[in-house]
Amino acid sequence: MTALTLSTAAAPGLRADAIVIGVAKGANGPSVAPGAEAVDKAYDGRLAGVLETLGASGAEGEVTKLPAPAGFKAPVVVAVGLGAEPEKDAGFDAEALRRAAGAAARALAGAKKAAFALPLAEAADAGVVAEGVLLGAYSFDAYKESAKDGKDTKGARSKGNGKAPLAEAALLGGKPRDKAFKAAVERAAAVAEELNRARDLVNTPPNDLNPEAFAAVAQAAAKEHGIKVQVLDEKALVKGGYGGILGVGAGSASGPRLVKLSYTSSKAKKSLAFVGKGITYDSGGISLKPAGHNETMKCDMAGAAAVFAAVVAAARLGLEVNVTGWLALAENMPSGSATRPGDVLRMYSGKTVEVLNTDAEGRLVLADALWAASQEKPDAIIDVATLTGAMMLALGSRTYGIMANDDAFRAAVHEAAEESGEPAWPMPLPEHLRKGMDSPTADIANMGERMGGGLVAGLFLREFVGEGITWAHLDIAGPAFNEGGPFGYTPKGGTGTAVRTLVRVAEQVALGDLG
Repeated sequence: MTALTLSTAAAPGLRADAIVIGVAKGANGPSVAPGAEAVDKAYDGRLAGVLETLGASGAEGEVTKLPAPAGFKAPVVVAVGLGAEPEKDAGFDAEALRRAAGAAARALAGAKKAAFALPLAEAADAGVVAEGVLLGAYSFDAYKESAKDGKDTKGARSKGNGKAPLAEAALLGGKPRDKAFKAAVERAAAVAEELNRARDLVNTPPNDLNPEAFAAVAQAAAKEHGIKVQVLDEKALVKGGYGGILGVGAGSASGPRLVKLSYTSSKAKKSLAFVGKGITYDSGGISLKPAGHNETMKCDMAGAAAVFAAVVAAARLGLEVNVTGWLALAENMPSGSATRPGDVLRMYSGKTVEVLNTDAEGRLVLADALWAASQEKPDAIIDVATLTGAMMLALGSRTYGIMANDDAFRAAVHEAAEESGEPAWPMPLPEHLRKGMDSPTADIANMGERMGGGLVAGLFLREFVGEGITWAHLDIAGPAFNEGGPFGYTPKGGTGTAVRTLVRVAEQVALGDLG
């Protein structure tokens, strides 16, 4: 991961491959953002005009490179757009800084060192810039031969995929001896490293990441960070009566797992349970997905990856709250042993579910994990899942939906998401949609009305939350996997969505600031 330092050095004398500055979109053209005064002075105060001549406007995510002025030890200045210029005496939005830093870091792939002269008015700004750099510099090259030595198959220097991530970033204007600045950057590093670990898991091909392999990754991380871990294999799941997880995994040669990760703090007064959907590959089962809908289904374990990363991050940050993560892992495949449409499963809670569609499998594994989490009586449960295409239709590819059995808690989770830079939107749980899941054979069916399918899924999950427990459901189907081009600090492929929201919720609960 990119190394971070806080620096009080002046931009002209710093040895680096590039100096990164911010440019805002003003009413009369681009304007140079605070932090870049020394750079602007070296251009005789004409840097904004030079950038405008080069076509820069200051629009968010825009990257413009130009030769550094005479006397600078860095050869290149990288101007990155921050979006609209803030009102007088107002600072730049945290997410604007985060995205700008990420865009610049990605543009500097292959560089050994870059100095970031972005606006750092306070410690929090250093934290978001650090986070943006670390997330934007991310690349997943484990399966690319050219990435191993930066050369293509003909021995020439690779362009693009063969470039290593930015090796080092110095945050100019940071205060290396200031405790608040140091803490902000250290927090950013811990969260970003675990978020990038979640991205790695999402991007790993399903032939290398089955439920057993995912559980092994969790076990190794738990050992490293002092987290208690328990893994229920097929035999233990059968003995425990986890019919939902077993039913989904029945068609696969790779058996299912339920992983429990427990981080405890001696100073904790509250407890949280995070539950993640971990379908390591989703073919749809007997209700097979058509071509064009199954190529990216390695990402169907993104919820479990987010939960795993959030628990480890909480441990690394030493948060004063107990956090338990439940990873419901299975592979949904068709075979002679697979669950069929019309089968009835007896869940861990004792309820029976008629399976009308084997491609509505995520709710089945989550139901067992939610009930297991409920038995420990946490103060709140949050589940995370790439659950429904319906949520993508409702909110698009960059925003996830939040449902809950408590309006105040839903609002608090939404606020945590927005503070973290993760677009989310509160969604209802309309009671009239529950009737559509009535079954003549079982207690409930795993399908209901087609319209409002994301809300129907939320209502199904609510059935398996223990009485009196506050619960929220995050449907991250849209933003969990970016099939388009990279933007800001978001790469193509796995994004790590929901990690920062979960960590923020845990921090707020630890401080007694959440609901």
